[in-house]
Amino acid sequence: MSEPAGKVSLTGIKPSGEVHLGNLVGAIRPALRLAEQYDSMYFIADYHALTSIRDPQLLRHYSRSVAASWLAAGLDPKRTTFYVQSDVPEIFELNWVLSCVTGKGLMNRAHAYKAARDRNIEAGEDPDVGVNMGLYNYPILMAADILIMETDVVPVGKDQVQHVEYAADIAGSFNHLYGDTYSFKIPQAIIPDTGAGDVLPGLDGRKMSKSYDNTIPLFLPENKLKKLVRRIPTDSTPVEAPKDPDSSAVFQILEQFAPESAADVVADTRKRLEEGGMGWGELKNVLFEVLNAELAPMRERYNAYMEPGSELDEVLARGAERARGRASRVLSAVRKAVGIA
Repeated sequence: MSEPAGKVSLTGIKPSGEVHLGNLVGAIRPALRLAEQYDSMYFIADYHALTSIRDPQLLRHYSRSVAASWLAAGLDPKRTTFYVQSDVPEIFELNWVLSCVTGKGLMNRAHAYKAARDRNIEAGEDPDVGVNMGLYNYPILMAADILIMETDVVPVGKDQVQHVEYAADIAGSFNHLYGDTYSFKIPQAIIPDTGAGDVLPGLDGRKMSKSYDNTIPLFLPENKLKKLVRRIPTDSTPVEAPKDPDSSAVFQILEQFAPESAADVVADTRKRLEEGGMGWGELKNVLFEVLNAELAPMRERYNAYMEPGSELDEVLARGAERARGRASRVLSAVRKAVGIA
């Protein structure tokens, strides 16, 4: 689907852990494909990560690691504006303005807050125990991220659509009050076509997710990658017996991750499993070889970006300068609209 030139797509990436295989297949690759259709902007949402990460050294590491991961996976900073959220202070001034036009009732209905409140009630606790204001106000900061970049579309998973709807609601509230002077664009959520990548199984067979601690990090050394692949659970079906490939987490990862050049490997592996004579151990070896061949060039680029003094900081600084140019113009109009300037 091609869009008219000039439409802005914005993607925020929360640095809350190491990038893993599921992120690559289900999020990074679809997002990079969208960059071919839009004026694309990507940012590392480090202030959003403060709701859960309390270790400053870890947050700094994750922010650099996630940025390096996207660049290693193919993000082109000449084509895409790539920046760190905290390098654009205009976002946080707009966050306050938007807070002043957002109803508390809207925040009460936000999924993350409702889920935390419901867990507390079920446990017999005060509904708000352990809930910080960062979590509660998270949707407003996300709205500021979106609106200050004059965003048209926000690629998100199904569980994130509400955040974009909230940004649209908040923009509408502002426009109702101040639209005679300045009006925000009303953003729309789009759900990228990820194929089956959004359900890539992890080391325990459940969906690969940091919350389950079952991920395969993208840039592990070769020997550690092999060990993790060997840990993926399989049943006790004998080598010679026919097997159902689609019930195997190992085969699902192979099928979903293998590049087009490995299509013959996938088809041959399926046939051998169904006919019998191929064991799970051999299947894991096939998966490792495919993964390692695909990840090795990215691993090399990632390691280079993570070196002290690499071009990573320069890339992000250039991106921040471009992002601030857009954000400053929007904030100046907002300040005038509300009577601050």
